[in-house]
Amino acid sequence: MYLANKLVKNTKGLIFYKLLGTGAGAGFSLFPDFKTYSLLCVWKDDKSANEFLNNSTHSFQISQKAFSRNDYFLKPIHSHGKWDGINPFPISNNNLNTDLPLAILTRATLNYSKLFEFWNSVPKASKAIKNAKGVKWFKGIGELPFVQQATFSIWDNLESVKDFAYKNADHSEIVKKTKKRKWYKEDLFSRFVVLGKKTKVFSN
Repeated sequence: MYLANKLVKNTKGLIFYKLLGTGAGAGFSLFPDFKTYSLLCVWKDDKSANEFLNNSTHSFQISQKAFSRNDYFLKPIHSHGKWDGINPFPISNNNLNTDLPLAILTRATLNYSKLFEFWNSVPKASKAIKNAKGVKWFKGIGELPFVQQATFSIWDNLESVKDFAYKNADHSEIVKKTKKRKWYKEDLFSRFVVLGKKTKVFSN
């Protein structure tokens, strides 16, 4: 994953990117999942994104090494907070159809003094989203083990997201604790409409 930086960073039309590892199981784990990796990209336009996905050296190497690849195409409709000092998801139109599937990305850089508290709450957070109504898929991801963590999830629609955010007792308790106990140095929450998904299965 680290070596992929040189293949990605100078890509034409690429505005922002992050190479991310994942946690074992559903992703909410101290142990890494060495079989699953994620690449998050913000593009200038669709042409640049498709050129990278279809014709880049990085894409070719993925096809040689991976069993499969899932590409999600997302449009941000709400975003607050920062990632490396900026919000990389500008909102140009938040009037898109929220009956479509939605993606949620949450990420944070943890305060070192709060690491134990955070990871002690992870099992409860994992149980909460696992049992949530309307969640289609979720995975814990991150830049730096233990310290820079994120969650990516896909939901049926906006109603499902709001039910989880405001009516799930375990989730609400954890959100309140993050603010009260100041777990994060920096954090970001973003909501996207899922415009499409492409799955490629390779013959490796």
